[in-house]
Amino acid sequence: MSVGERDPHTGHMTTGHDWNGIKELNTPVPKPVLLFLAATVIFSLVYWVLMPAWPLGVSYTKGLLGIDQRTTVETRLSEAAQARANWSEALAEQDFGQIAEDDTLMAIVRHSGSTLFGDNCAVCHGDRGEGGPGYPALTDGSWLWGGEADDIWETLRVGVNAEHSETRIAEMLAFGRDGILDRQTVLDTVSYVQSLSGAMDGLDPDAVTRGEEAFAMNCSACHGESGQGDATMGAPDLTDDFWIYGGDRNAIYQSIFHGRRGHMPQWETRLSPVERKILTLYVRDLGEQAR
Repeated sequence: MSVGERDPHTGHMTTGHDWNGIKELNTPVPKPVLLFLAATVIFSLVYWVLMPAWPLGVSYTKGLLGIDQRTTVETRLSEAAQARANWSEALAEQDFGQIAEDDTLMAIVRHSGSTLFGDNCAVCHGDRGEGGPGYPALTDGSWLWGGEADDIWETLRVGVNAEHSETRIAEMLAFGRDGILDRQTVLDTVSYVQSLSGAMDGLDPDAVTRGEEAFAMNCSACHGESGQGDATMGAPDLTDDFWIYGGDRNAIYQSIFHGRRGHMPQWETRLSPVERKILTLYVRDLGEQAR
């Protein structure tokens, strides 16, 4: 160990410490670092004087600026509540058509509706209302109970096969499982249902003819004579390409053989009238954007 030795490469004195030939330089702290530390100390002192900073048991130093975050938050919440009250009143008073023509209100519908839909509906109908196996798409224009604003509003209010006393009720019988139709008749009906949407490739014409007769006797009361559905009964249109449980042969067979009984909660006791109104308009807007 040597003391007071000057490093020949940098010109700085060493500390006298030596580790296996490596000598520690006694270099001064860089001036920018000292300036930064000084600025930090000055900033801290100024902040302590101006802002709430030091705890004093049950209280704290208030600071010369008198800023109180609790008061700030309460003020902002109050302002937000007042703003919400203003547009909530407008939504409550105006009908669906008036709101749809008001760009300002529709911007609120899209913003608030996105949150409401995500919290309450997306788990079944998908983030953008695209639906999924067993859950109707809300963007294809094919509606079980009608797609007008009043229809959607009512479906939201009472639900489908829900606990509401006025709930919409719809159920498809299990024609095969309950022995209403034999297996061959079920298969013939499947062929006919496939033909309704124009999918005739690979179908036995005789099976389609037999299925048409079975359909007329067992299915037309709900789905209509031509299979175009009935929104007053929640019976889907069988002539388009929109299917809830799938439109392939096996999926249609499963629907006819085992039956179907969907469920949608009622929202009258869960969401306010304004919230249901927002959801109604939001769902319709989703469909218009998708198309």
